[in-house]
Amino acid sequence: MANSNSNNNSNNSKNSNNKMSYEEAGRKGGEQTAKNHDKEFYQEIGEKGGEATSENHDKKFYQEIGAKGGSQSSNSSNSNNSNSSNKSNSNK
Repeated sequence: MANSNSNNNSNNSKNSNNKMSYEEAGRKGGEQTAKNHDKEFYQEIGEKGGEATSENHDKKFYQEIGAKGGSQSSNSSNSNNSNSSNKSNSNK
């Protein structure tokens, strides 16, 4: 049954000119990248992305996304404690 679903998905991803959709091309490219690169590669590009983000955003940006992330992971006592202290500090 899973085979028929994947066949339907690949058939649906091609347009009338038998060209690959952007979604399918992205998936295939991602799979190939994963085959060709190791964990260190992903760590390096993640670090570069983090540095670029920090250059383009201020402290308030990180406080806002931190609060959003903390509210979604309410099962962790550490994130709840840091969230409540961040909220009280930002209200001063």
